[in-house]
Amino acid sequence: MADEEDEIENEGADAEDESEDGEGEGKKKPGIMKLALFIGLPVVILALGGVAAMLLFSGGGNDEDQVAEAGEHGEVASNGHGGGAGHGEDLYPHDLEQLQISISDGRGGFSILQMDITFETPDEHFGDNLTEAETRRIADQFLGFLRELRPEDLAGSAGLERVRMELLRRAQLILGEDRVRSVLITNLLIV
Repeated sequence: MADEEDEIENEGADAEDESEDGEGEGKKKPGIMKLALFIGLPVVILALGGVAAMLLFSGGGNDEDQVAEAGEHGEVASNGHGGGAGHGEDLYPHDLEQLQISISDGRGGFSILQMDITFETPDEHFGDNLTEAETRRIADQFLGFLRELRPEDLAGSAGLERVRMELLRRAQLILGEDRVRSVLITNLLIV
C-alpha cells in the first residue's frame, strides 16, 4: 500500500512539472501580427484623421472664381449648370377662394377645416387665364383630398408640408407643372 501512495505522489509531482513547463512554453515573444496591430493600426488611424482634417479645413478654393463660373442668378453657366425652374424667376401669387371642408375627427364626430391657399406662378396674369372649368376641377381635387384628412394629419410642420406637396401635385396634374410652381397655405383653422 505504501508503494501505491508513493506512485500517486510521484504522478502528482510529474503533473505539476508538466503544467509549469506548459506555462513557460505559452509565454512567447509577441508576434509580428500583434506588433502590426498595436503600432500600425494607430498610425493608419492618425493618418486618416489628418487627411480628413485637411480636407475639412482647407476650404474649397476662391469664392470669387466660383461665382464668376456660375454666372448670375437664373443664367446658365458656361459649364451647363444653373438656370432652371425656380432659380431667379419672378413668381406671382394667386389667391384661391377660401375652402371650408368638414373632416372627420376620428371619434365619430366632425370638425370644420378652413383653409386659404395661394398659388405661386410665373404668369403675372394667371388669374385672368384661369378658366371656370379649371377652377372647378381644382376645387374638386382639393376637396376630395382634404375631406379624407383628420386633424392629426395636419399637426406639426411635417404634416402641413405633406398636405402642401399633395395639393401642389394635384394642381400641377390639372394645370401643368409650368403654370403652378408652389402652393402656399396662408391660413389654416380647424373648428
